[in-house]
Amino acid sequence: MAESESLETITEHERILQEIESTDTACVGPTLRSVYDDQPNAHKRFMEKLDARIRNHDREIEKMCNFHHQGFVDAITELLKVRADAEKLMGQVSDTNRRLQDAGREVTAQTEEVIRCRIQQRNMATTVEKLQLCIPGEMTWLRKLMTDVNLFLFRYYSALKTMEQLENIYIPRVSQYRFCQIMAETLPKLREEIKEISMSDLKDFLESIRKHSDKIGETAMRQCGAEAGDSELCQTSLRSEQKCSFNLVGFLFKVLTAQDLVDFSPVYRCLHIYTVLGDRETFENYYRKQRKKQARLVLQPQSNMHETVEGYRKYFNQIVGFFVVEDHILHATQGLVTRAFTDELWNMALSKIIAVLRTHSSYCNDPDLVLELKNLIVIFADTLQGYGFPVNRLFDLLFEVRDQYNETLLKKWALVFRDIFEQDNYSPIPVENEEEYKAVVSRFPFHDAEIEKQQFPKKLPMSQSVPQIYSQVKEFIYASLKFSESLHRSSTEIDDMLRKSTNLLLTRTLSSCLQNLIKKPHIGLTELVQIIINTTHLEHACKYLEDFITNITNVSPETVHTTRLYGTHWPNSPLHISVILVSWRNCYS
Repeated sequence: MAESESLETITEHERILQEIESTDTACVGPTLRSVYDDQPNAHKRFMEKLDARIRNHDREIEKMCNFHHQGFVDAITELLKVRADAEKLMGQVSDTNRRLQDAGREVTAQTEEVIRCRIQQRNMATTVEKLQLCIPGEMTWLRKLMTDVNLFLFRYYSALKTMEQLENIYIPRVSQYRFCQIMAETLPKLREEIKEISMSDLKDFLESIRKHSDKIGETAMRQCGAEAGDSELCQTSLRSEQKCSFNLVGFLFKVLTAQDLVDFSPVYRCLHIYTVLGDRETFENYYRKQRKKQARLVLQPQSNMHETVEGYRKYFNQIVGFFVVEDHILHATQGLVTRAFTDELWNMALSKIIAVLRTHSSYCNDPDLVLELKNLIVIFADTLQGYGFPVNRLFDLLFEVRDQYNETLLKKWALVFRDIFEQDNYSPIPVENEEEYKAVVSRFPFHDAEIEKQQFPKKLPMSQSVPQIYSQVKEFIYASLKFSESLHRSSTEIDDMLRKSTNLLLTRTLSSCLQNLIKKPHIGLTELVQIIINTTHLEHACKYLEDFITNITNVSPETVHTTRLYGTHWPNSPLHISVILVSWRNCYS
């Protein structure tokens, strides 16, 4: 019976221990009370059983700790290694948190601003909706005004017309509302703002055409040159165009207007605005005053303009561009500029241009440069004449430039003659065969029946300088003719100019070179005799020079007003007389 009770007790204690291990701690109290309520000494046996169970669990815990000890040590070691990285990461996290907080505050501020704008928009929409219910017609015009004002950079004129209708028609109908009073007070300010902005656009326009006037003028002059068939001028313009950023390629043979190259809308817009505002006169006076200032700037030449043809070309381009723009304004607007105003500007400009060209051309010593200047003046005059500007004074100026051109030619040929005389041996020209004879007479019109009958070798009476001088005189005539081209002069006038310039070459330049030659100490009696013979042959050859000029100009020498070459009046020509006098003076000195 005792054993049965002991076994039962042990079993009960096992149950109690399992229940303690598996149940919640709140239920431990009733379970333990059952141990004391059972048998008197059962709690001692339970305590022993409990101690044994605890020791068993301690052994299991110890085994488990021993088993996981090394892993725990390794884990601690790893944790120590990552402590530094963890601290750095914590610092970065802190910085990130601060940035996020700043961004959050900024987003919050922006959100609040957006909310305020949304509220304002909602209030405005609600107000418009309510007003539409009361005055739908008037509010339609109000919305149109707000649209035009918001877009007034491109719709000034429309906005002004809308404001005028609001003031005169619609605002009086709803004048009892406070917003209409505010609007009526705001409209004058809007007008002034539109007026100021349009004037600012006009100033930008004036500055733009000031910068690009040379490109506008270049295009106009190039078109005029193309129509006149001046291919050299067109090619030169194209070369200069390649150096600039204002692209006009492809327009060479297309008729362009200023409208194709310049946006004139700021002028039209500003003119309309000032007209609507009743202040057109102020705008006209301002525009004319500014253009007069720009005209004076355009007419100021560079100090070294005479050194290269590019200086003249840029000067002409700027002037043409200026007046092309004014001509377009004259015809595209009504009264902004008048013909009297443009004529006044042109007359002022023409006087300045003539004075500038007269001064700068006098510095030119290169005949090629003077010839290029003449070509530019012709194209310049023709271009402006095509726009209705009188240019007779420019063609009159060309006569002065022609005299300057002839002077530079005479100086150039004086050097040519001097070199020919210095290289001459002052002996009759020997010819060994027919080929040599033909080579000489092809350059100089020599005819002598007695010498032609002689057998080769033979000698021609003049020295080698004679055919050279004769060829150079013909080259001079060609050079002089180049200036007469495109001057809109008759053949008779061109013939007269060629003969006069040739006379100057013979009687002044060639005669002076001969006199200087005769005065040289190394010229003896033999050389003097040969020089006289040479001069005689040159005198006789002048009639062939007259025929040469006649073939060029197609003007008959029998014409009443035809100028004759002095050399044909043998033996009383100035060239022959001067040579004879100086020669005899040297012989007897």
